[in-house]
Amino acid sequence: MRTQIRTRLWMASLCGGAALADPAGLFNSSLDGNVRRAIDIREDDEIDGKALKALIRAAVALNAAAKSKKPAPKT
Repeated sequence: MRTQIRTRLWMASLCGGAALADPAGLFNSSLDGNVRRAIDIREDDEIDGKALKALIRAAVALNAAAKSKKPAPKT
């Protein structure tokens, strides 16, 4: 996950986010791509905290699963 904080805006970009279910509709940016999705939160936006937490946990699980499938580095 890559985050940026700008004046009155927080942006989170999730590589692999396109593979995640988003029933709460939190993804609101980079919706055209096949891999990443992003969430832009402005200062006055109201966010479903439980949904955001679930989405981040799903992203962590996806990332962990991808890492476990990679072959061990050759020594």
